[in-house]
Amino acid sequence: MADHDLSGFERGTFTHAGVTRRTLRRGTGPAVIVLAEIPGITPKVLEFAERVAAIGCTAVLPVLFGTPGRDIDPAAAGRLATGRYVAASMRKVCVSREFTVLATGKSSPVVTWLRALAAHEHERCGGPGVGAVGMCLTGGFALAMAVDDRLLAPVLSQPSLPLPLTRSRAARIDISPEELAVVRGRCQREGLQVMGLRFRSDKLVPEARFDFLRRELGDAFLAVELDDAAANPDAATPPHSVLTEHLIDEPGQPTRAALDGVLDLFRTRLLPPGPDQDREPGQDRETDQERDESGDEGQAQEQDTTTGA
Repeated sequence: MADHDLSGFERGTFTHAGVTRRTLRRGTGPAVIVLAEIPGITPKVLEFAERVAAIGCTAVLPVLFGTPGRDIDPAAAGRLATGRYVAASMRKVCVSREFTVLATGKSSPVVTWLRALAAHEHERCGGPGVGAVGMCLTGGFALAMAVDDRLLAPVLSQPSLPLPLTRSRAARIDISPEELAVVRGRCQREGLQVMGLRFRSDKLVPEARFDFLRRELGDAFLAVELDDAAANPDAATPPHSVLTEHLIDEPGQPTRAALDGVLDLFRTRLLPPGPDQDREPGQDRETDQERDESGDEGQAQEQDTTTGA
C-alpha cells in the first residue's frame, strides 16, 4: 500500500490551553475521535476513519505524532526506512511530557486536550454525544476521556499503556483511580459500555489488563479477544492491530466481526435508531457489504423470473 495523499479529508487545527495540533476530518454527523497508533495516522487508520464516516458519523483524527498518510508496510517503504520512522515516533512519545508511558494509576496529560477536542466537536457536529477509539499507545485515552459525560462510546483497541514491563503494570491501564471511579459510576448509572479489543498472544496487551477492566467495570466492559489465527497473515508484525494492520476485511472473519462490533457501538450510541438498531453492540448484524450482495442476488433472481415469463 502506498502513502495516502489525504484526499477526502479536511485539514484543520484545534487549540486548547495554548496547545495547537493539526486535525483531519471526514464525514458528517456525530463526532468520533480516532486516535492513531504508533507510528501515526497510517493509510490503514485512514481506511478505518472512512468506515466511521460511511455509517453517518464525522471521523476526527488529531495528529499526535508521525506523518499523516505515511505507509508503514516494509514491502512498500523499505524495512530500514520503516524501522527508523517507527522508532522516531516512539522516541517522541517517550520523551514527551504529554504521554505517560510507564507510570501506573495515571492518565496521560494529553487526555485533557483530547477531552476539549471532543467537547468542541460535540458542539460542532451535534448529536447525543461523541465516540472515541484509541489504538495501541492511545488505547487507554478513550477510557480516560469517558470522564466527560459527552463521551458515549469509548473503544479501547489493543490498549498498551502502561507498558507491561512488570506484573503491576500489566494488570493496570493508564487512568487514575479517581477518573476510573467516575467512569465506573457512569457505567452503573447511565449504562455506559466500554469496548476493548486484543489478540490473546499480544504481549503489549496482557490478559491481566483485560481482567482488571472486567473487575472494575463488570458487564459494562465488552471484551473482544481474538486468536492469532484471526490476524492478517500478510502483516509485517505479530498480531496486534485489530482494526488496522491485522484486519482481514472479509465477511465471516473474526477481525471483520470486531470492526463491525465497533461500528455497531457507534451506531447504537450516537445515531438515531434504524430498522435493525435494536441489537446490543457486538451482536450479529448484516453488514452493508452483505446487504449489497443480497440485493444483487435478489435483482438477478427477479431478472431471471421476468425473462422466464
